[in-house]
Amino acid sequence: MLTGKAKTPAVAGPRPRELAASLQQRIETFVEQASAWVVQHSLQILVALAIGVAIVAVLIGIKRLGMRLCREGTANADWRTIIGRVIAQTRFLFMVVLAAHLVAGYAYAPDAVANTIRFLFVIGLTLQAALWARELILGLVEHRVSRGGDSDHSALGSAIGIIRLLVTVALFAIAIILVLDNLGVNVTGLVAGLGIGGIAIGLAAQGIFSDLFAALAILFDRPFRRGDAIRWDTTSGTVEAIGLKTTRVRALTGEEVVISNANLLNKELHNLARLDRRRLVHKLGVTYQTTPDMCDKIPEMLRAIVEGHDRCTLVRCGMIGFAASSLDFELQFDVHSDVYDVVFATQSKVLIAILKAFNTAGIEFAYPTQTTFTAAPDGRLVMPYAEPPILMEQRHAPAPPAGER
Repeated sequence: MLTGKAKTPAVAGPRPRELAASLQQRIETFVEQASAWVVQHSLQILVALAIGVAIVAVLIGIKRLGMRLCREGTANADWRTIIGRVIAQTRFLFMVVLAAHLVAGYAYAPDAVANTIRFLFVIGLTLQAALWARELILGLVEHRVSRGGDSDHSALGSAIGIIRLLVTVALFAIAIILVLDNLGVNVTGLVAGLGIGGIAIGLAAQGIFSDLFAALAILFDRPFRRGDAIRWDTTSGTVEAIGLKTTRVRALTGEEVVISNANLLNKELHNLARLDRRRLVHKLGVTYQTTPDMCDKIPEMLRAIVEGHDRCTLVRCGMIGFAASSLDFELQFDVHSDVYDVVFATQSKVLIAILKAFNTAGIEFAYPTQTTFTAAPDGRLVMPYAEPPILMEQRHAPAPPAGER
């Protein structure tokens, strides 16, 4: 005998006709209760309507105050302007729903009407909160970027556009999920889908987002600004533009260097525009024929030359060693200026003054030399330079007799 398992019949969901009938029944119930409510509580409804109009009028006045704060705000986004912008984003429909929600209990609204008002209020409050949060975040971003003074307005405008898009998508996605959750919809699958989709998009656009966040880091942390002179690796130049993807630098040799923001921030940057002084170090070598007394006077000569120029401060100066063909001195001094042209011109004046002072004092600069000593046929050394007269007389003087030695 064949035996088999009994099949469990599938539970069928509500059919479209049943849904339409249920919806029609709810609408009819709502209309009946609303009609009876208007007839029985007309006075309370009129009073509640007047109160609601007053509430809406007050909210409109607050919105106009926020718009006025926006117009009177400074160019940079200060806290007063940010608050004004947030208030100005209040929508009229939200004002109406809020007023209806506040006066519904006073007017003895039936359950159907009260539930409808509560439903509209939840939706309106969620969307309005998303608008407020978006404007607050954008205001804080602009305030943080523009706090440092002059900013790259083109980069800021591009960054704000991207940030506005990302913030809007994120906030309204959260708002829709909250609304659906309050309506009793199971949003677990939706949240999981959004999470997986976000991960996929992030992995696909990893390079773009890394440069974007690097650009935002440059705008927020401000390691350099447009017009600053910077140096990294073997490249030096002036920042011309800060974009969302790349930064453009005009090199000292004239060409334009384009480097990605992420790559630039990963390097050791030297900002040459934020110097209140520049330290210059020079090594001077004089010949070995310079006398010790003259070597002792050289540091004081250099001190007088450096301190005789404006914006110059001597740090240290002295003899540092004996080289193969020179007596070496080191001069360190600061030029108090953040303009490189001024520093360059001052350095040139100091070096020319040193050259003049050494020529006047008879001090010779050393250069790499090599002295060769040769011998004459009789074995005497032939000096490569002119001998002093005393040594020449002693060398050519006749030898004393053997008995006088």
